Amino acid sequence: MRREPYNINKISEALQVHYRVAEHHIRALEKNHLVSSAGERYGKLYFLSPEMEAHLFIFDEIWRQIQVRVEQGVKK
Repeated sequence: MRREPYNINKISEALQVHYRVAEHHIRALEKNHLVSSAGERYGKLYFLSPEMEAHLFIFDEIWRQIQVRVEQGVKK
């Protein structure tokens, strides 16, 4: 979704989760203004919201820290 908008079907395929799981989470992300949508029904596309894009560097840093902690936990 960083490079191009996806519909829920493509999101579920990319994440290897059931369609309903992707649908549930994308609704939560949209409700919290992390993603925006355009279109109708099955053609509806989701992309990062302007707010998320503006703060993506913060997300990336948090995600990097999570990955480091997970790796450290695996090494122990």
